[in-house]
Parts: sequence; C-alpha cells; structure tokens
Amino acid sequence: MQINGSVALVTGANRGLGRHFVQQLLDRGAKKVYATARDITKIDIPGVLPVPLDITDPSQVAAAAAAAPDVTLLVNNAGISTSTNLVTGDLADIHAELDTHFFGTLSMIRAFAPVLQGGAILNVLSAMSWFSYDGANAYSVAKAAQWALTNGVRLELAAQETQVTALHLGAADTDMMAGYEGEKADPADVVRAGLDGLEAGRWEVLADQWSTYVKASLANDPSAFYGATA
Repeated sequence: MQINGSVALVTGANRGLGRHFVQQLLDRGAKKVYATARDITKIDIPGVLPVPLDITDPSQVAAAAAAAPDVTLLVNNAGISTSTNLVTGDLADIHAELDTHFFGTLSMIRAFAPVLQGGAILNVLSAMSWFSYDGANAYSVAKAAQWALTNGVRLELAAQETQVTALHLGAADTDMMAGYEGEKADPADVVRAGLDGLEAGRWEVLADQWSTYVKASLANDPSAFYGATA
C-alpha cells in the first residue's frame, strides 16, 4: 500500500492518534483525507474533508460510505475506554466498548469493503488485545474481539487484494490516557510506526516494547505473565 496518492478516511480524527494519522497522511502525500468525528467542529487540520460520523450508528456509517466513495485506505482509529470491569461493571458500558471497538469497526469494514479492492485497512488495536487488567477488563475484551475481527477480515478480503494491517500499542500520550501515570509513547511515533508498517505490507505492527513483550508472552503459561507484572 502506497500512501502517496491515496485517498484515506480516518475515524476519530479530532484528537489523539486520529489527529496524528490525518496530519501524517497529508505529509506523506495522500491526495485526499476524509477526517471523521462525532463533532466535526473539533477537526482543526486544514486541507481535509470533515465527515460527521459515530461508528456505532449504522445510518451514519452508511452516510459516510456514500460521502466518501473513492476511499483506498480506511484507518479504523475511533475508540473509547470506560474503565469498566466485567463482573461488577455497568453492562451498558461493556456494551459500549464492544459496540465501538468490535461492531463499529466491523460496520466500517463492511460498508467500505466494496471500494477497497486493491486498497488497505489499518485497524488501531492495543497491547490489551492480549492481556486483562483489573479496572479495564471491558476494554481488554473489546480489543481482543477487534484483534480476532482483524485477522478474520484479512482472510475474507484477501481475494480482492485488500491489505489489512493491525497496529498494537501500549500507553500513548493522548487524552484517553491522561490519567495514566506510567511511561507513555509519543503518539506521533506510534502513528509513524503504523504507517511505515502499512507501506511495508505488514500484517501486524508492534509499536512499542510493551506490545512486543506482551505478544511474546502468549507462548507461555499466563501465570508467568501475570506474576511478573503484578
């Protein structure tokens, strides 16, 4: 996938990783970038085409697909974090996590797949696709489902030569992680790694050391990982 000359659509483009995706796509020569957000007045990068979009609303997804019929690169970046556990947490929050990360991403892919023949999809995932964390288990479940979705649609879209790349990261210095006090990656570096991997044709990009460590731990008994990180 070559970004130069591409037509991209980025979800959740008003802040955080999404805003960096928009800017770096423009810097790399994308000829058109559709920038989506629930409130497009918060999109402040010149030279983009703002599109109102809540990816959990099927009618808005359909409208976005109709408004952007020439997309060759879909960046599924939109996400939420409700800091909800599974046993005692509010079920509405758990549904919201899955509605956004799994069903919202799937809706976008289903809507845009017909125009992505020979194009690409980049799904923004997480190191939490592979581990649970007390206090954010709904997010972990949703990201694990989104990872499985990514692997599944990659196989389904292979016949039409649509590249599907997964970008995994730990904590990044964005609004979503404002309350996290540990080490955080520069979001510009995360996005750069994702786009580099996309152009290299990679199926999966591990943007930082934490994602690399967690992915490697999957080959071992889970007690080793949770014991070491406790």
